[in-house]
Amino acid sequence: MTEVPAESLLDAAARTYELDRRHVFHSWSAQAEITPMVITRAEGSYVWDGAGNRLLDFSSQLVNTNIGHQHPDVVEAIVEQARTLATVAPQHANDRRSEAARLISERTPGDLNRIFFTNGGADANEHAVRMARLSTGRPKVLTRYRSYHGGTQTAINLTGDPRRWANDKADAGVVHFFGPYLYRSHFHASSEAEECERALAHLEQVIELEGPQTVAAVLLESIPGTAGIMLPPPGYLAGVRALCDRYGIVLVLDEVMTGFGRAGSWFVAEDEGVVPDLLTFAKGVNSGYVPLGGVAIGERIADHFAHRPYPGGLTYSGHPLACAAAVAAITVMERDGVVDNARRIGEEVLGPGLAALAARHRCVGEVRGRGVFWAVELVADQVTREPVAPTGGGSPVMAEAVRACKELGMLPFTNSNRIHMVPPCTVTDDEAREGLRILGEVLGRVDDLLVKGDG
Repeated sequence: MTEVPAESLLDAAARTYELDRRHVFHSWSAQAEITPMVITRAEGSYVWDGAGNRLLDFSSQLVNTNIGHQHPDVVEAIVEQARTLATVAPQHANDRRSEAARLISERTPGDLNRIFFTNGGADANEHAVRMARLSTGRPKVLTRYRSYHGGTQTAINLTGDPRRWANDKADAGVVHFFGPYLYRSHFHASSEAEECERALAHLEQVIELEGPQTVAAVLLESIPGTAGIMLPPPGYLAGVRALCDRYGIVLVLDEVMTGFGRAGSWFVAEDEGVVPDLLTFAKGVNSGYVPLGGVAIGERIADHFAHRPYPGGLTYSGHPLACAAAVAAITVMERDGVVDNARRIGEEVLGPGLAALAARHRCVGEVRGRGVFWAVELVADQVTREPVAPTGGGSPVMAEAVRACKELGMLPFTNSNRIHMVPPCTVTDDEAREGLRILGEVLGRVDDLLVKGDG
């Protein structure tokens, strides 16, 4: 490869930034107040910024590059598919879509054997809700506060974090309830068992007061992701399954972020011994190399549409380039033990390492997670648990934490008062330890800020 002069790379990055600010309209942002980082290339667990700095990617971008950046097998599969069949309308069968559907259905729990492909997680949730409403004839969907289900119109109304507010016209047929979150319990619980029991009792009361005959679905992230990586207490998902069965409600599990290795298993549902009626996925199915999502459909819902048309579809449903990437990614994950690696890294490196950091730093309220899916909750006071930033907002402390992470060589994923440690599922022990070392330095700086009262 010909060496490109550093000045040329800097010039190219400067032009990229200039054109971005002139022409690109960014998600979730006040356009005049952002300074987006230029990313010039990526490989494995690392990305390079416009100044040539290498950063350990502990964001996995938007928690989706499960097999890391630029995996050669997946890149080559996309190239080869482009040479063979770059696109095809969804009414036609094609081999990559058929093979991707087989590989996915073999890994989903129970009878989730039919795959409806979408372009991403938001429209997967949109279609899952549509399927639930049509198959039950009921209008309402129950979702939890502290959740995220996507940015399209139905999906944003399903969402339970502040990003919903500006888009919520109270006409989407969505009712929110409190899910289990022991660290900030809404149920005055003092143990996981109490939190589980009281959260399930609360959900049943919501169902009864809303009228079970009006509720089409309960939609849950198996582990809420962006909202805080709150692990469900043992028995909670099974308890929700039982409630749905009791009242004839469709259970939809959103595994857009948790699926395909992120939480140390192919799907959290299977780990919890739960088979939902519908399961949504995206992100990790092909690490976002080409946009792809979908709904895994159980027999109950599939039978409803056996002899009546499903009124929905997408031009790019099962796009061959996206499905080729999925086939290659799943094959790599199986061959190379990527899911096992994610689980082991969580159990042996990230989990113990984060616990040790929590014991040393006054700014850490709680660490929680599994696999390569962890949240570090930062607080101004460990006794009162006052967060260093409000839900859905920022603060000088969090701004400094992000700045320090990047300065020290790590790209973090942050939300509200949390730093999420979410590297690729392929992360090595040494890379995970490097991330912990950097985080330790950052937490030390946050401790100093809080002592000085600069938060």
